Amino acid sequence: MSSIPNPFPELCCSSLTSALSTDLLPKTNSRKKQVIKIYSEDETSRALEVPSDITARDVCQLLILKCHYVDDHCWTLFEHLIPLGLERIIEDHELVVEVLSNWGMEEENKLYFRKNYAKYEFFKNPMYFFPEHMVSFSTETNGEISPALILQMFLSSSTYPEIHGFLHVKEQGKKSWKKVYFLLRRSGLYFSTKGTSKEPRHLQFFSEFGNSDIYVSLAGKKKHGAPANYGFCFKPNKARGPRDLKMLCAEEEQSRMCWVTAVRLLKYGMQLYQNYMHPCHGRSGCSSQSISPMRSISENSLVAMDFSGEKSRIIDNPTEALLVAVEEGLAWRKKACLRLGSHSSPRACSQRSAISMAIHRSQPWFHHRISRDEAQRLIIQQGLVDGVFLVRDSQSNPRTFVLSMCHAQKIKHFQILPVEDDGKMFHSLDDGHTRFTDLIQLVEFYQLNKGVLPCKLKHYCARVSI
Repeated sequence: MSSIPNPFPELCCSSLTSALSTDLLPKTNSRKKQVIKIYSEDETSRALEVPSDITARDVCQLLILKCHYVDDHCWTLFEHLIPLGLERIIEDHELVVEVLSNWGMEEENKLYFRKNYAKYEFFKNPMYFFPEHMVSFSTETNGEISPALILQMFLSSSTYPEIHGFLHVKEQGKKSWKKVYFLLRRSGLYFSTKGTSKEPRHLQFFSEFGNSDIYVSLAGKKKHGAPANYGFCFKPNKARGPRDLKMLCAEEEQSRMCWVTAVRLLKYGMQLYQNYMHPCHGRSGCSSQSISPMRSISENSLVAMDFSGEKSRIIDNPTEALLVAVEEGLAWRKKACLRLGSHSSPRACSQRSAISMAIHRSQPWFHHRISRDEAQRLIIQQGLVDGVFLVRDSQSNPRTFVLSMCHAQKIKHFQILPVEDDGKMFHSLDDGHTRFTDLIQLVEFYQLNKGVLPCKLKHYCARVSI
């Protein structure tokens, strides 16, 4: 009996078989995945399985989505080197797995997720970050240099501003610190061997920043014996231990911020500007197209409306819009008070008084019994930007509260005193001239009005959980 011919001889062809396997079958993701662990300030943590090419911005987007936070482009990933007491911002474009690859097997380092309002603030208010006495120019310029022009020079490859000033430097292999005059140029950081001389024969190379990262010291006085708490250092990517660190210390926070910001700009240049202008542009599969925030806080997507007439209208005048918002808020509070007081009794009044006194404890800006130093640490960590604030219990007087806030890169503390009038208790910042029934009213008022404060309250400092 003759053999039956194969009706589909092409299926036996190896070339077509390979074509089927490559073109018709589902494609597998060739990117390797790794589990990383992210911590928040309250030490809660979350494990994420991420691809090897995920960026810091993409990790923040993932956490924003999973935790249902509002994406205001201030969320930041931090690298915290626990044994060395150092911390730095992981830039939005950096690959997180590459950062982890520089850690030793036995090092107990952590990645932290929190807000940092000052991450790109130098693009908005460069004058706060580059004081005149610390900036000079390598080329002659005509007229006064504006802060915007200083930024343009940082981002340009042909010109650059020069940052200079005195810093304390830890001598190699010793515990002592020495005060030296430093200069930061595009080619690296130098120090002068003769006073404040900038002559080439007196300048000695200290560190480059192409293959190094700049870190802020969290406990410089305690851990490294620094003369002040404004330390920072250069850490080579292939550092083998503490001896490879190049420790420096400024005399004030503004000086340290100037040096650190200048190094970030010189190292990454236009990349930082692109991160600031296009915060949702990701490199990996977790880009803004696949992961979008649950809510948007774009002010351009909201308009103020007036429904008091026969026809509704858009309120174009910002001043009028603000007045309408305040009036609506006061009207809402008045209705709420009338509703609560409709069935009044001595017991109900005491309950309402207790609720009014304790309602602030659920607010994210209230930090209960933390110390003055802890309040300052929290504000510094989340960015020395005008209007960053928190409210806490007073340690010296248990009946009062303290408003801690940042203005002009300095942290200031204001006592919130109780004021009694006609048997009722109020809160006040100005000796009773402006009174509030609870702390929420007080905070909302100073978010809209400067009052006795140096600036309005803008960003609340909060500990978040993930």
